[in-house]
Amino acid sequence: MSDNTEAQTGRATNFIRNIIEEDLAEGANQPRYWCGYPAPYSEELEKGQPDTAKIRTRFPPEPNGYLHIGHAKSICLNFGLARDYGGRCHMRFDDTNPVKEDQEYVDGILDSVRWLGFSWEHGSEKNLYFASSYFEYMYAFAEHLIKTGYAYVDEQTADEMRDNRGTLKEPGKNSPYRDRSVEENLRIFREMRDGKHAEGSMVLRARIDMASPNINLRDPAIYRIRFAEHHSTGNKWCIYPMYTFAHPIEDSLENITHSICTLEFEDQRAFYDWALERVVPVLRTPQYEEAQKLVAAMAKGEDARAMAFVAAAYAAREKLGQSAPEAELAKLFEGWKEGVPADLSDASVKRFFEVLTKHPENFTPLLQAALSATVRKNFFLLSHQYEFNRLNLTYVVVSKRKLIQLVTEHYVDGWDDPRMPTIVGLRRRGFTPESLQTFAERCGVSRVAGGWIDYSVLEQCLREDLEARAERRMTVLHPLKLIIDNYPEGQSETLIAENHPQKPEMGTREITFSRELWIEESDFAEVPPKGFRRLTIPADGSPAKPVRLRYGYVIVPTSFEKDASGKVIAVHANYLPETRSGTEGSMSVKTKATIHWLDAQTAKAAEVRVYDRLFCEPNPEAGEGSFLDRLTPNSKTILQSFVEPCTALAKPDEKFQFERSGYFVADRKDHSPEHPVFNLSVGLRDSWGK
Repeated sequence: MSDNTEAQTGRATNFIRNIIEEDLAEGANQPRYWCGYPAPYSEELEKGQPDTAKIRTRFPPEPNGYLHIGHAKSICLNFGLARDYGGRCHMRFDDTNPVKEDQEYVDGILDSVRWLGFSWEHGSEKNLYFASSYFEYMYAFAEHLIKTGYAYVDEQTADEMRDNRGTLKEPGKNSPYRDRSVEENLRIFREMRDGKHAEGSMVLRARIDMASPNINLRDPAIYRIRFAEHHSTGNKWCIYPMYTFAHPIEDSLENITHSICTLEFEDQRAFYDWALERVVPVLRTPQYEEAQKLVAAMAKGEDARAMAFVAAAYAAREKLGQSAPEAELAKLFEGWKEGVPADLSDASVKRFFEVLTKHPENFTPLLQAALSATVRKNFFLLSHQYEFNRLNLTYVVVSKRKLIQLVTEHYVDGWDDPRMPTIVGLRRRGFTPESLQTFAERCGVSRVAGGWIDYSVLEQCLREDLEARAERRMTVLHPLKLIIDNYPEGQSETLIAENHPQKPEMGTREITFSRELWIEESDFAEVPPKGFRRLTIPADGSPAKPVRLRYGYVIVPTSFEKDASGKVIAVHANYLPETRSGTEGSMSVKTKATIHWLDAQTAKAAEVRVYDRLFCEPNPEAGEGSFLDRLTPNSKTILQSFVEPCTALAKPDEKFQFERSGYFVADRKDHSPEHPVFNLSVGLRDSWGK
């Protein structure tokens, strides 16, 4: 099936695609209902219809900054998987922190995703969501955890909590507030909600295991007090859920089947599963009630899967927590070390079902594992997290803190500076959505961390895209006057230039030719280096070599002028009238070089911004000192250049190949016909590779 997918889509398979195809083949995440909006499953079932989306993924940025190239990879992955497998990708903002979030970032993120070529709208489904819309649900689920003994209010200071957390080698210490009664925890938590306690004075923590080898399971905080106005909910709340608690709940409320994130969240997956499995009674009430009926039927011997279920529960015994019912079952399981009993008549099996049916709310993780193995895969229809390798791109930093520092300390000209790895910066640099999608495909998806992608791969993706679509133009970046002495003064003629030499369907354009032209400074050499074939006048008095002017005539240099400082300011030449391009005589004189040029009478002055890589070291964050020490000196150069008249009339964001120079884009903010501004997107070849 993987081979079929690759053949049908043209996209390489990967482990996530393999998982999705296996889930679809086995009918995992079914039957699934959808009422058109996120909700606990009781509401989905009551108001909804069978979900027509085969899978649901999501892209969940926090609106506290602009997206960068790493996010582009995630966008392409999540939206691309939904597209390829007949699914839906939700656009969701994880706006659980009111201090750092802003509407500016919300708008910017939406614009970037649209620009990349993706949409969260599918027919009547809009699928644009905000975590803050689920605050009521999250609060109710937190109260459920308190009522079932899985959460408590802790009044330790932040330093005390940190000191008591333990290390990778030493277990943590239980909080002195860990054994508060359910009633007391509920009372204080509601007081926190009502603003009766100071910010930072207490938090709500999950009650898991302070000796867990996974530090993320050592009673993590799930709610904190924060007196701050939220961009969406205003001042309604003064307690806010922690991201690690909110995220899995958001996923399951939205029916997300495959929650895809980068590998740094791998250690958090255990808490992701813990949180979802513990809130099953309120999140997935219909399935929870179904589970109770199934277990009751098994206990009575009315379901033939009973002993297979018992064996599956024993195999999943690591799911047991620290509550009294779970401790009792763990002790019972210790007696099964020699093997699970053979049938329901065994007294320990009867006791197993008694404990399970008396306290089902304490065994939802065990039920999820055992029922998924014996009745229906993913019995409670919980979202599952999968991790892939994050993008490590050379010569780039993507740390949000460092990007903010570059902007606020004016090392760059803003979030959309063309040297920035932000999507808005890449867009302004001249990158296309197609080039970034190709780049994301070439980066690949794997479970292995640490691999680096060279920046040249990103640049090559843009070259390949623009090679086929960008019209050609002649532009003189470093102007030098060329005077054709034997061309009549006051005369001008029109020549025809191709818009793309390999694509005649892209048409032609008219350019003018007259006595005075602009050429590149580098196309004339008073003292030519070895192998130089362009304009020069031999010092030994031998005849100068002819050079062709693209789309025009063959010329022969005759002399040059210098200013007081000794700089060449003009070159004189004669043209050969019979050699005009497109005529029979065009090949009558052989040349070894062709140069581009512009008519000085009609050329338009333009500002051309030449950008280099922002950092001069492949890994700017490695080694001693600050990453700022590895900034490339003069990574932005502004040239006063000349372009063709039609180039000056380009629309903002229009892209061209400036012949012999590189690919350029009309700046989307500053360009106008009156003041043309072009940015270098990428050179014609990789100069860094040399």
